[in-house]
Amino acid sequence: MATAKKSKKNKKRSQWSEVWRRLKKNKMAMVGLTILTIIVLLAVFADFIADYDEVVIKQNLKERLQGPSAKHWLGTDEFGRDIFARLIHGARVSLKVGIISVGISIIIGGILGSIAGYYGGLIDNIIMRTMDIFLAIPSILLAIAIVSALGPSLMNLMIAVGISSVPSYARIVRASVLSIRDQEFIEAAKAIGASDLRIVLKHIIPNTLAPVIVQGTLGVAGAILSTAGLSFIGLGIRPPAPEWGAMLAGGRAYLRYAWHVTTFPGLAIMTIILALNFLGDGLRDALDPRLKQ
Repeated sequence: MATAKKSKKNKKRSQWSEVWRRLKKNKMAMVGLTILTIIVLLAVFADFIADYDEVVIKQNLKERLQGPSAKHWLGTDEFGRDIFARLIHGARVSLKVGIISVGISIIIGGILGSIAGYYGGLIDNIIMRTMDIFLAIPSILLAIAIVSALGPSLMNLMIAVGISSVPSYARIVRASVLSIRDQEFIEAAKAIGASDLRIVLKHIIPNTLAPVIVQGTLGVAGAILSTAGLSFIGLGIRPPAPEWGAMLAGGRAYLRYAWHVTTFPGLAIMTIILALNFLGDGLRDALDPRLKQ
C-alpha cells in the first residue's frame, strides 16, 4: 500500500517536472516568467522600497511634474508624488485584483461547468443558456454595470471583474468534463459506489486543471486590463490610492509637456500583460504538447 502511494506521488512529481522541463525550453515563456517575478518581488517589498504615506500618498507641489532624475527615477506626477513609488505600490493593487477576481471566476465557473458537464440534460441547458446570456454582454460593460450598481471600491471591483469572466471558465470546464465523464476510470468509480461529489472532486476536476491554469494565467492579464480600464473612467480605486489606470487618467491633461506621467504607467500595464501572455502561451504548450505544431 505504501509502495503504491509512493509511486503515485513520484508519478505526479514526474509529470510536473516534465511540464517544467518543457516550459524552460520556451524562451518567451521564461522571459514572461522572469518579468512577472520581478514585478511580484517589487510589489511584495514595496513598503521597504518606498514609504506609502510619505512618498506614495503625500503631496509635494514644489516638485510637481518633474522629469526623470536621480532623485525621482521616473519623475513626479501632478501632485509631486514619486511615480516609481506609486507604480510599485500600484502593482500590488493590480496583482491583487487580477488574482482574486480570476479566483472568483474559476471557483464559480468551475462549479457551474462541472455540474453542467457531469449531469447534462436539463441542468446543462439551464446553466449554459444562462452563461450564453452573460456572454452576449461584453465583459467590460457587465463589469461597469456591476461596479455602478455596487459602488466604486476595491472589493466591488474584484467582484465585478470576477463575475464578468465566469462564463468563459464555465464553458472550458464543461468541455473538459464532457471529454472525460464517460471514460473507464469514471465508470469504475461509479461501479464501486463513489458519490457524485467524490467523483467530481477526486477524478474529474484534477483532469480539467490544465486548460483552467492556462486560461487563468491569461485571465489575470485580462483582469488587470479591465481594472485599469475601470479605474481610468473613474469606476475603480478611489484616489489617492495608486492604481495604474487611475494614474493614466490623472496624467492625460499634462501629456504634451509631462510625457512621463502617462508613459510609465502605460508601459507598466503593457509589460505585465505581455509577460502574462507569454507565460500563458508557454504553459499551454507545456501542459499539452500536442497543441504545439
